[in-house]
Amino acid sequence: MGYGQLIRFLLPLVLMVVVQEFGEQVLNAGMARMPRAVETLAGYGLAWGLTALLSGPLTQGRQLGLVLATHKQAYWQVSRFVLLTGLGLSGVVACLAITPFGAWVIEDVHRADASLAAVVGQAFVWLIPFPIFRGFARFYGGLLIQVRRTDVVSAGTIASIGMSIVTVFVLLSTDWVDQQPIMLPLLASYAGLLTEFAIVWWGQRRFVPLERNGDEYLSFMYIVKFFWPLALIMGVQAGTRPLINLFVSRASDGTEALAVLTIVYALGHVPYGWVNEVRSLPAAFKGEPGGQHYITRFVWGCGIVSFVSMLVLFWTPMNRYLLDTVIGVGPELAVHCETPLMIFLGFPFVVALRSYYHGVGLVAHKTQVMAPSAPSRIAAVVVMFVILSQFDMHTATRAVGALVSGHSVEALVVWWAVRKAIKEG
Repeated sequence: MGYGQLIRFLLPLVLMVVVQEFGEQVLNAGMARMPRAVETLAGYGLAWGLTALLSGPLTQGRQLGLVLATHKQAYWQVSRFVLLTGLGLSGVVACLAITPFGAWVIEDVHRADASLAAVVGQAFVWLIPFPIFRGFARFYGGLLIQVRRTDVVSAGTIASIGMSIVTVFVLLSTDWVDQQPIMLPLLASYAGLLTEFAIVWWGQRRFVPLERNGDEYLSFMYIVKFFWPLALIMGVQAGTRPLINLFVSRASDGTEALAVLTIVYALGHVPYGWVNEVRSLPAAFKGEPGGQHYITRFVWGCGIVSFVSMLVLFWTPMNRYLLDTVIGVGPELAVHCETPLMIFLGFPFVVALRSYYHGVGLVAHKTQVMAPSAPSRIAAVVVMFVILSQFDMHTATRAVGALVSGHSVEALVVWWAVRKAIKEG
């Protein structure tokens, strides 16, 4: 085993993350060019955001495929779990689409007017099956990562983004979509999702050998116990930014700060977001001679690469060039983006530490000890935001400082809990 193997394994996943972020921007650009663009962007953003939040736990289906589905009986047991969970989450989306509860969430909680509420309701109807397909796509992706076929997982995502982009360009010129603009993002999203699903389904059928009998019987309750801490962690991670936005929106400069955060979240995530993928390394290279030694050094190497790239991008004149020229932010807003982007320098090593010990905990089936990291992250964010509110700084700077603090505390809790659990056996 050597670093070359680790690079070949991780590189497709890194490419996948980068392409995925690019594809989202193309979809937004397509909606911005449609009739009733503001209504379409707002309606799709609201419906997609809530659906993605609800189906967020099933993104951990990748970990189920990576760690638990190691033989035929386990494969079918996990498949049933993913199906039942997906059906349950799809049922919640259906409630949002066709019941008074959905009308209350859209019109009362989010204060959407009747026109926007109708668009959101139409989007929810189309998004009902989304959690099921998303859950199985992630599950099959985990199976492929287990056998180190990250190239197939990456190909599925890249093809998905490509199909979404093609769909956007094809539909932009049609009269039917002009009359129903919300159908553009919905059809583009489904074209991408079904493409990814088809590729990873084919890949796991082609490359994943499943033994008829495993060493141990995998029970349904064991899957639940393994899964719920991961779902909790994912739910908290998905809810952290909305929580910060809630604090930000109440500040005197809240509108401007929210605009700044929209920019810096997207831009700041690019140099470090891919480091999250190192969590797959311990499971994929389990049992390799000297594997832990190589993986540990490789993970920190990834952290260094991310750290240096952030130094170059955000601590040099490149910072202002990206804001002014590449993104086109106005000078009044750009000046408030600079410091938050510089604070993002705190993410690379924190994310590397958290992701590595997440991977170690998955291999050891110690997911329950990681659960306290979720509330600790929320507590750190709230406490740090309150503390920073006592200082004279822009609200967006406070928000990013609180976000880094939450990530740091979460990483330390995962590090301590997993090490302690493994030591105690």
